[in-house]
Amino acid sequence: MHVAERVVLAYSGGLDTSVAVRWLIDNKGVEVIALAADVGQGASDSPGTLEERALAAGAIEAIVVDCKAEYAADFVAPALKANALYEGRYPLVSSLSRPVIVKHLVAAAREFGADAVAHGCTGKGNDQVRFEVSTRALAPDLEVLAPVREWGMTREDSLDYAIRHGIPIRASRTSLYSIDENLWGRAIECGILEDPWEQPPEDVFAMTVPTATEPTEMVVTFDRGLPVAVDGVSMPLHELIPAVGAVVGSYGWGRIDMVENRRVGIKSREVYEAPGALALIQAHQDLEGLTLERDLAHEKLRLEPRWAELVYDGMWFSPLKQAIDAFVDESQAYVSGEVRLRCAPGRCDVVGRRSPVSLYDHGLATYDASDTFNHDDAAGFVRLWGLGVQTWASRQVRSGPGSPGDSPGGG
Repeated sequence: MHVAERVVLAYSGGLDTSVAVRWLIDNKGVEVIALAADVGQGASDSPGTLEERALAAGAIEAIVVDCKAEYAADFVAPALKANALYEGRYPLVSSLSRPVIVKHLVAAAREFGADAVAHGCTGKGNDQVRFEVSTRALAPDLEVLAPVREWGMTREDSLDYAIRHGIPIRASRTSLYSIDENLWGRAIECGILEDPWEQPPEDVFAMTVPTATEPTEMVVTFDRGLPVAVDGVSMPLHELIPAVGAVVGSYGWGRIDMVENRRVGIKSREVYEAPGALALIQAHQDLEGLTLERDLAHEKLRLEPRWAELVYDGMWFSPLKQAIDAFVDESQAYVSGEVRLRCAPGRCDVVGRRSPVSLYDHGLATYDASDTFNHDDAAGFVRLWGLGVQTWASRQVRSGPGSPGDSPGGG
């Protein structure tokens, strides 16, 4: 069996991946290259700090890749066009960032001649599936190592290990929450949140801290299914999402508290905040109501949960997901226009929408004197539409089993 000699580790700078650098060296005898992908997780650690921490833990090389624009354009954009909400609620905050990280892991493995990649996921989470399935889709020859799944250490053990080996970390024994953040939102786990009866304390939130008190409105401009401007100011998607999120989140809106069905078969209480994601999905769905033909809209609604499920389950690089992408892309050709959002404390609502290619016809829809709908056509349409049911009712319902007078001994 081939034994890996050089490994590219998906590095976050947190406790588990910092410990994983040293653990892989000591227990697997490998050289470790740490790769950190900036997907918009905030500036808690600068690129320089991440590099220094990884090198201090023993990595032979540390790389920080700015993936924000790529992540937004190639991974978030398809999710927005698909109105992707896993189990109807979760906008795939963590799920979407994993395939772009894997893409760069594989690229680094090729560049540095590594024969394996590694991740810091646990054995009962979803991310292990996403990292490993995506890696095997892009590079089936690479070995995948999962030190956290293997080492059996608790969080306390990991803290002790880091201290014992002089690994610089920012976690502490009082930091009980596990946070995963990117420009699409923020996922919060552990601590008191593991009890689904307990209300999340306010100190777990960062993107949805209520500070605004007066209502405000914003207009989001869409072009072929994607937002391109806010209040007339054009900006790239990786800047637009946080900009919308900052406004919406300041009203305390954009939180999700749910019990979620993980891919590995367990239920997990999850708390998310994704003000930008939820506001933009809401606006996009509303604009589709104005611009998509009825059958196309209904079929897209049927496929959206499947797309979200595939991505949640780590199948970003799969033929079915790619095929649905093609359908979704085609459906967005005329999803262009403007949506007006009104924000108030605890609320974000669509209050207006318009499009130069709108399928809404005032003359057909109105009940006033400008009505252009031919009401005479309706009688024949309704009669033909219900003809099958009428025939069934007259021939079978009255004379079939269970009808009056048909019971044994009746009469």
